[in-house]
Amino acid sequence: MTETVDRSQLQQIIAGLSEGVIIIEPDQKVTWANESALLMHGVETLDQMGKTVDEYRENFVLRYRNNHLLIGHQYPVERVIAGETFADVVVVVAPRASNGQEWVHQIRSLVITDAKGNPDCLVLVMADVTERFAAEARFERTFNANPAPAVICRLSDQMFVKVNQGFADMTGYTRDHVLGHSIGEIDLLAGAKSPELTYDRLAEGRTIPQMEIPLALPAGGSRLVILAGQPIEIDEEPCMLFTFADLEARAKAESALRQSEERFAKAFQLSPVPTAVMILDGFSFLTVNDAFAAQFGYADTKLIGKTQKEMRLWARPEAQQRFETDIVESGRVVKFETCMTCQNGNEIDCIVSAETVTINDQICVLATFLDITERKRSERELMQAIDAVMTDASWLSKGIIEKLAALRRTGKPTSDVSVEKLTAREREVLGLICQGVGDATISKRLNLSSNTVRNHVSALYRKLGVHRRSEAVIWGREHGYITKK
Repeated sequence: MTETVDRSQLQQIIAGLSEGVIIIEPDQKVTWANESALLMHGVETLDQMGKTVDEYRENFVLRYRNNHLLIGHQYPVERVIAGETFADVVVVVAPRASNGQEWVHQIRSLVITDAKGNPDCLVLVMADVTERFAAEARFERTFNANPAPAVICRLSDQMFVKVNQGFADMTGYTRDHVLGHSIGEIDLLAGAKSPELTYDRLAEGRTIPQMEIPLALPAGGSRLVILAGQPIEIDEEPCMLFTFADLEARAKAESALRQSEERFAKAFQLSPVPTAVMILDGFSFLTVNDAFAAQFGYADTKLIGKTQKEMRLWARPEAQQRFETDIVESGRVVKFETCMTCQNGNEIDCIVSAETVTINDQICVLATFLDITERKRSERELMQAIDAVMTDASWLSKGIIEKLAALRRTGKPTSDVSVEKLTAREREVLGLICQGVGDATISKRLNLSSNTVRNHVSALYRKLGVHRRSEAVIWGREHGYITKK
């Protein structure tokens, strides 16, 4: 017969503890549990928890945090019955008839012996660490899911204990390459500007400020990153959380921008077309190319900072005003024909095209000035030649007249006046003009005074929308007006 031992004084001592306490007799009976222990199992009475080790095992399923189930002899109640003392065993406890509720217990054992050294009282002391491990689980999930690259090293031995997928993707390191290795093996801080100071901060567990470093890669080469270190605790172990911001894309973009700017600068200077860059606000010159300086006679240094108005480049102020208004309102000007003034006072005909561009975060105007002076001169000479030929066009065929007309009237709209709207006398005058007859001959043929002929010719020009005899001939030929000589 087992002697019942009075444990009332012991129970009074431990009843109010926040830690859970379970007292087990050497005969495997669970004789007492304080309120904290009952709450940690989700029960209200000892009967619900189990009065024996076997009942406890039947009522609760225990597993380690790696989800491996505990079998009978691994239960803490079994281990303490065997006289084993242990500390900080962490298990997940769930009722077998659980609705999903579970707790995380951190357990230690006490074996109280009698005077002869035999086990007299077996005690399990447990702390509810559910919230702590839930927070750590949340941190683990967040850490692993965070796309920002990060690793964690333990300060005591500077071994890496955690690495997320972002770090693996950025560097090419696998988890196996990192976990269980130290900073001495994978030196994240080698590229720091002051590595000694950085290593001192790591050793002391102090914050490592943000710094740009080239991070060595396992496949060779390096990657430009921003690194920062923040002290944290993982499982109550002082650690350092290293986070990284990948600057490789920025570095490539900056390199591409530099190359683009270099190409633009070379193309700008080597372009045979006079080109200038002006600041949109005020139209002051930022730079001009060599072709511009050669055409207008201004050195680059003479123009920088000066406005178009100050340099008096535009021969007609109203044309300059229209150009500047159009570029401000629409952001571009295409084939604007105007007259410009060189440093020596000579005027040249130009086609100006421009578009707004952003240079060093400043809105500018990139403008080209194509010199068409020779072309305009050639056009004027051609028109004069056509006019001379057409003063006596009676010997030319209709096809030749039409070709000359096309050259003479480039870009001009055709009058919509019909022959029927002309008076009979105006049609007679037009017919004689188309035959190449002069005013004096028309006066004789139609028996009209010279003034009357001139008045008819003026009225005819006005109705047809032409300004000279050759244009009247062209109009008559285009509209099928043919008279006999």
